[in-house]
Amino acid sequence: MVKRLLWLGVGLAVGALAVRAVTKQARKLTPGGLVDSVGRSVGGLTESLRSFVDDVRDGMASREDEIHRAFAEGEALDVEGPSWAQGVGTTFYSSKLFQEPQEGDARR
Repeated sequence: MVKRLLWLGVGLAVGALAVRAVTKQARKLTPGGLVDSVGRSVGGLTESLRSFVDDVRDGMASREDEIHRAFAEGEALDVEGPSWAQGVGTTFYSSKLFQEPQEGDARR
């Protein structure tokens, strides 16, 4: 008799766990559950996109500062990339225009 009560208890526990798991899965398939799931996914995507945009803006600001510094000092930018872009600006800054003092040029 005790053995039967033990197995009845085990059966009830397993049955309760199974019903709970099935109910949880069924709730995910209801319209409200789908909305919650999509909302979490979109929230994660939005956060990732914001992080990406912030990283791009930081990179742009850094590069812009580098370009402004190089322009102010009259240097050619060191460009690493396509071979056709190597030394861009070198010819421009070594032209006669930059060799002769210009009107209003206090540095030279």
